[in-house]
Amino acid sequence: MDLTEFSDIAPFTDEEADAAIDRLSNHPNTKWISKFIFPDKPETFLAELLRSIHTVDDFQRMVMLEAIQWCVSNTMTSFTFDGLENANALNRQFLAMSNHRDIILDPALTQRVLMGNGFEGTQICVGDNLLKFKTVELLIRSNRMIKVIRGISARELYLSSQLLSRYIRETITSGTASVWIAQRQGRTKDGYDTTEQGLLKMLDMSGTKDFVQNFMELCIVPLSVSYEYEPCAIMKAREILISRTQKYVKGETEDLESIMMGIKEPKGHVHLHIDKPLSEEEIVEASHSDKNDRYQAIRHAVDRRIIGGYKLWKTNYIAYDMVTAGNKYAQEYTPEDVESFKSYMAKQIMRVEPSLDKKELMDIFLHIYSNPVLAKEQLTAAQ
Repeated sequence: MDLTEFSDIAPFTDEEADAAIDRLSNHPNTKWISKFIFPDKPETFLAELLRSIHTVDDFQRMVMLEAIQWCVSNTMTSFTFDGLENANALNRQFLAMSNHRDIILDPALTQRVLMGNGFEGTQICVGDNLLKFKTVELLIRSNRMIKVIRGISARELYLSSQLLSRYIRETITSGTASVWIAQRQGRTKDGYDTTEQGLLKMLDMSGTKDFVQNFMELCIVPLSVSYEYEPCAIMKAREILISRTQKYVKGETEDLESIMMGIKEPKGHVHLHIDKPLSEEEIVEASHSDKNDRYQAIRHAVDRRIIGGYKLWKTNYIAYDMVTAGNKYAQEYTPEDVESFKSYMAKQIMRVEPSLDKKELMDIFLHIYSNPVLAKEQLTAAQ
């Protein structure tokens, strides 16, 4: 695969990563990061390890997978997965289309499952808003990250989307690598996992065949990541509340803070579900619709898979019964679980500025947890 025209968005080559990793080894924060990831080693261990690494694959396996394991061991009660047989049956590269609850962990956990079970890691689509800090750019582009350009004019966006679409398609169809992409731009903030129609249009831009063949050759595999305790839940609730009365403007370092909060916060039980790829029958059925309705049909097919594969936790059931003032799912939790969740929620709400309406904030917070239950109910009712 010729990367010449894709050099600005493609992941680093081994040569580029070698230089980037060497720079990272000299960063002043390397010592304290080393203490986190390798607590039983000297504080110079990570810097020395980085200097010994010269390929992307070694960087992922020797550093990034260790970092993910630190997160699993120290912030999760358990991490489970299922559906690996669906990926195993493909015998080809694919487009992993995932719900998006955490900036870093959603794709990172996917890599842990795939690479820990004999698969190659995927390349990962990441918005360039995370690349404002040079250190972060060096880190993630050395980790098979594809740069998705945002915040540009309509004309520039069209050209950028064409380039991204071609890169994703060629990467998959050439057998170079599978690709991970979120089902929407930005994290799900209200608990509803929905696919953006514009994403599907972007993917289709590079197709040179008919509608069915264009989507079949991408081999879309829906993924569902489910967290017992939603990463950055209170910050998501805060953003929704502020956005009700004014345009929400992110702070300069907000994305970086969200990354660190998502990594360090307790997440309870976490589960990853890998579904079967969209079938030819589903795509053919979508092709019978007119224009944009075709993309809507694909969107609904992906949403059904992701919502269907989402694992509900007691926190979801508690929040649902609190929102509806009922006890429909009381068999899923105990009174002690309710008190624990209320205590957790109260502590989270105390973390934001006192000027925000606490009642509204609590209502939004509860809906973040209850909406996945409602989405499951709506899916069941529609079948």
